[in-house]
Amino acid sequence: MIDHTAALVAFDNAIAKATTAEAAFTALQDLARATVGAKLFTIMLVDMEAELSRRAYTSDPVSYPTSATKPLNYGPWFDIVHGKREYFVANTIEDIAKVLFDHELINSLGCQSVVNVPIIIKDELVGCMNLLDVAHHYTPERLQTIREVLSIPAKLAVLAAR
Repeated sequence: MIDHTAALVAFDNAIAKATTAEAAFTALQDLARATVGAKLFTIMLVDMEAELSRRAYTSDPVSYPTSATKPLNYGPWFDIVHGKREYFVANTIEDIAKVLFDHELINSLGCQSVVNVPIIIKDELVGCMNLLDVAHHYTPERLQTIREVLSIPAKLAVLAAR
């Protein structure tokens, strides 16, 4: 088992000083990169009542800029992440292409695997943490690390960003 203490201490220090949403999400991105890796890291926030989402943070503002709100996109991915509140994991670009319309852009960035992590606060889906990396990157061990190390900090980052 890998010791993630140093990464968690760095996150704790960064989130304690975060005065903006960008600082809070950067702290989370740094923790994700230090523990499981993510070539591309984004945060989508959702308003389930209004059925709207928006990209609130991105590690690549050129390819994936933050955005204004847009209607929720219903389909198989939505059913997994929003409906069942489960992680969506795809470890090949072919599997990503089945559910994400922007798979060609994802592939061009050197990313062929993705894990989308629903962020639930007060029993409400408030967002999704998206980590993308090379093919077959999100192994069962890395998914377990996401559950054990990143899930609570993701909630904290969203709350600090508000």
